[in-house]
Amino acid sequence: MANYIQGLFHGIRTLLTGLKVTGKEFVTPKITEQYPENRETTLYIPERFEAELHLIEDENGELKCTACTLCQTACPNDTIQIKVEKVTTPEGKSKRVLSEYIYDLGRCTFCGQCVDSCNFGALEMTNHFENSEYDKRKLVKHLNERHLPANRKEEQI
Repeated sequence: MANYIQGLFHGIRTLLTGLKVTGKEFVTPKITEQYPENRETTLYIPERFEAELHLIEDENGELKCTACTLCQTACPNDTIQIKVEKVTTPEGKSKRVLSEYIYDLGRCTFCGQCVDSCNFGALEMTNHFENSEYDKRKLVKHLNERHLPANRKEEQI
């Protein structure tokens, strides 16, 4: 019987200790960040934060991507789909050209393996994190959309 009463008092003591911590946090004033309104002044996103895939352009404004599909192969959950066209150069050689670079942000695990596998430095992860959408089809992005001819942009819409 003595062990029972001793265990009961021990339980009450630990309960009161927990309630003391809860009560202290309840009355302590907090600072609330006003996120959507003051995102430029109060929100800090580190440069190393990886949130979205981005294709890099060279100094001439052309994409560095050579359509080698190494990033597609390295992706653990098929987030990246690369469509390639074969084009004949003026010299008569066949060359692979990037047709579409499709990136499904909704499936991405942000592991960065695609960036690590790119031998040409054509990919980077940006820290742009505001990607919430009501329709998950809007999370499928065509990263080379700016570099497509006008008739190809109309086909994708």
